[in-house]
Amino acid sequence: MSEMQRTIKEAVTLIGQGLHSGLQVTLTILPADANHGIKFQRVDLDGKPVIEAIADYVTDTSRGTTIEKNGVRVSTIEHVMAAIVGCDIDNALVQLNAPETPIMDGSAKYFLQAIESVGTQVQNVERHYFEIKEKTVWRDEKHNIEIVAYPDDHFSLNVMIDYNSKVLGNQYANMETMEIFKEEIAPCRTFVFFHELEFLFKNNLIKGGDLENAIVILDKEVPQEELDRIATLFSKPSVHRRPDGILNNLDLRFPNECARHKLLDMIGDLALVGHRIKGKFIAKRPGHHANTEFAKVLRKIMKRQFMKVPVPHYNPCAEPVMDINGIRKKLPHRPPFLLVDKIIHLDKEVVVGIKNVTMNEPFFVGHFPDEPVMPGVLIIEAMAQVGGILVLGLVPDPENYSTYFLKVDKVKFKKKVVPGDTIIIKMELMEPIRRGIAVMWAQAFVGDTIVAEGELSAQVVKSK
Repeated sequence: MSEMQRTIKEAVTLIGQGLHSGLQVTLTILPADANHGIKFQRVDLDGKPVIEAIADYVTDTSRGTTIEKNGVRVSTIEHVMAAIVGCDIDNALVQLNAPETPIMDGSAKYFLQAIESVGTQVQNVERHYFEIKEKTVWRDEKHNIEIVAYPDDHFSLNVMIDYNSKVLGNQYANMETMEIFKEEIAPCRTFVFFHELEFLFKNNLIKGGDLENAIVILDKEVPQEELDRIATLFSKPSVHRRPDGILNNLDLRFPNECARHKLLDMIGDLALVGHRIKGKFIAKRPGHHANTEFAKVLRKIMKRQFMKVPVPHYNPCAEPVMDINGIRKKLPHRPPFLLVDKIIHLDKEVVVGIKNVTMNEPFFVGHFPDEPVMPGVLIIEAMAQVGGILVLGLVPDPENYSTYFLKVDKVKFKKKVVPGDTIIIKMELMEPIRRGIAVMWAQAFVGDTIVAEGELSAQVVKSK
């Protein structure tokens, strides 16, 4: 059964500070039409410019993921994106009145709760998945970073982190299905090392940081005077180093919360591929730069994949829907003019047949002796015979009927067919059969390449 696209049911608003800008930000997530995707809109600027949330527009990943288009930027989008994906939403418009999303508590929790407070709406358009078809790897040898994607029938993530820290050590987090996102991933907060705080503060990068929206890790002993000084920078009372190596300003929600947050970031960053993904991801020491670079690689693969016509799956080991003996009972054709060997799919609208092309075909004697090529008209005839199986299957006594060509239109031959090829022929009704007239869209494939296509019209006539 096809999955349908979703959007948020009604607009929902959150207010909070931007982590780096310190600005008070109002962010609103609104419903959007099918096939809209996720887009961000700066309502504080003239013309209210819109930026598509795709990896092509990523320009900065130093302290979060930033997208930019025509000089307009939106920063720290990864937690919002993760929440939108976690709520199974395909289409939404995210409006904000600042160049950065609000940090909230440093996780995706509040964004997810806001969406859940109004719910989602099913849309009457099928969801399209980008499917990982083969192992795909992105590496940064210098920093020992690696992300690998494998084919799978759903989206899953495994993340390993290693910061050469006695406090963090090696942490691991995994998400086998999105069903656990709400409870086990969305609440996980961002983290920062204590020695980074003063640098970030002095470089105007964490004006909205308040020690309450990040886990602060102390991977070495720090004098209490230094802790007090940093607390003063953030207008906070005295803080202390706990035995587990983090500041006592908050408690961990999970022992491996840092690794889980890196997984959360990956969900948000991989959403920039622009479509829902089916694939298993294994990441070692990921970060926003690696995530978004990998998303760019996947977008290129996706574009090539979506440009290709989907090829019907053919498993030669599977039992056919109809073998040659069954075909002979349906069609009046006989060798050497029977040009379909078996049927592998048949329903009321679509039929898929197989033609094995061998050197023993009689037409190769003269077409062409030194460079045998299957004539285009015979490819069309093979298409018509496969289509005949579909059409005759819709009458109660097919043995008493025949199908005759009425029209061949918009036919294109894209690659020659030669001995040794196996042609996969797909015929699909373009409209219901009326007054015995069937109009079908025909496609012929060899491997994953389309070799011919066109529109065939035929009439079902009772045999004399």
